[in-house]
Amino acid sequence: MKVQEQQLKLLLQEVDTSKIVIATKYTDIIGINTLESYGIHLFGENRVQDFLHKYALYHGHGEFHFIGTLQCNKVKYIIDKVSLIHSVDHYALIDEIDKQAQKHQIVMNILIQINIAQEQTKHGFKENEIDDVVAYVEGKKHIKGVGLMMMAPNIEAEDTRIYFRKMKEWLQHIQRTYPEWVHLSMGMSNDYPVALEEGATYIRVGRKVFE
Repeated sequence: MKVQEQQLKLLLQEVDTSKIVIATKYTDIIGINTLESYGIHLFGENRVQDFLHKYALYHGHGEFHFIGTLQCNKVKYIIDKVSLIHSVDHYALIDEIDKQAQKHQIVMNILIQINIAQEQTKHGFKENEIDDVVAYVEGKKHIKGVGLMMMAPNIEAEDTRIYFRKMKEWLQHIQRTYPEWVHLSMGMSNDYPVALEEGATYIRVGRKVFE
């Protein structure tokens, strides 16, 4: 899909670029270059193979985040190419990221995905697992936990507020012990204004700027 430049301009009037992760699964390298020309520098990819193709063609100055479901056997392909993995949703994935980061002698920044609305169709840790998984991440040498990520239910934007607020409360709880956990990745094209009001530090926007 092509970038809808008018929609992008409106988004940039509302939100600082440091908080915007554009979901570039909707576009190709031409679209990514167009986004960068407008000041976007955080690109979120969902599919490993598509990402690798774009990455090989990209010569800009932005950063790639991985925001989709990530299989353990695909971690090795992206570990040295992304600056943040948003969607860390199970222990085996934590272990594999740590293992592959060690091979490259890097420390990978990650966000822990929380299934805050307890939806059976969504990935993520449960609320009662948060303390344990944070402590587990903190025990890894080649991973740095920097925050939490969630996907809101597909409901009216205002109705998502309760879930965004819960996430903020959990982050504040974590920060009492680990103040370096500072990020909340939450809010998408349909509900990002509410997410920002409730403390999102990253919004993941796709359809809004490509439709």
